Amino acid sequence: MSAMTPQKAAAQGIFSSFFGGGGGWQSGRREIGFSSKYGRGTIIVSFADRRLYYVHKKGSALSYPIGVPSGRASWAGTLRVSRKKVNPGWTPTARMRRENPALPGHVKGGDPKNPLGVRALYLGSTLYRIHGTDAPWTVGQNVTSGCIRLYNNDVIDLYNRAPVGTKVIVTNRRIAS
Repeated sequence: MSAMTPQKAAAQGIFSSFFGGGGGWQSGRREIGFSSKYGRGTIIVSFADRRLYYVHKKGSALSYPIGVPSGRASWAGTLRVSRKKVNPGWTPTARMRRENPALPGHVKGGDPKNPLGVRALYLGSTLYRIHGTDAPWTVGQNVTSGCIRLYNNDVIDLYNRAPVGTKVIVTNRRIAS
């Protein structure tokens, strides 16, 4: 068995914090013109664009760069934000632990090595979340196990804008022109 490197971990959707990561305080947020067919307060996630769009007024959205699911973990659908958490704890799935037995059983919220970063928005009754990161270099990459990863500053901004009940549309199609 070969050693687990940060690059291999990222390729498997395993979080790089366990290899000396930390931080995640950049921001890639910007305001853009956006289709008026989406209602105010809607979140649209485009895995193809590697962007999350938050429609904050008619014809305009905030666009955030995201880390997206790798290969088999990609998905699409419409859900709602079911709950929100400041400094969420993280427990790797059984599959993650099989792929990397060195992962801890749990990382407490607030730990600088917590892969969920500083905020999480939970999607429906799934295990999917929109969350921060301890590994900012992975934002923009195909690295997650299904979650949507943002820079910590960006997830704080989104967390403060999007209440529980917010509609979240996830697609594999391109949205940006």
